[in-house]
Amino acid sequence: MADRPVAVAEKRLMDVKLGELGSWLGGRDFTPNGIISAVRRGHDRYYNKYINVKKGGIGGVAMLLVGYVALSYMWEYDHIKHDRWRKYH
Repeated sequence: MADRPVAVAEKRLMDVKLGELGSWLGGRDFTPNGIISAVRRGHDRYYNKYINVKKGGIGGVAMLLVGYVALSYMWEYDHIKHDRWRKYH
């Protein structure tokens, strides 16, 4: 049996085909409250999947730290690149 058809705006990003991407983005809520609620949903999903588990390990926290280090490196790359070629004599 086939599943019932789902509207494009209700699909997850991974289920949207490339041709449907424009209409999917049109159905998103880009107001400040919509963005805050999307960030909150993402945080809740991450917390429940990696942090709030019965037998947890270091994986969730390590993933968060690696993301922080990568993001910090990307933000400071221009400064690091500039310092690399500077001569001090």
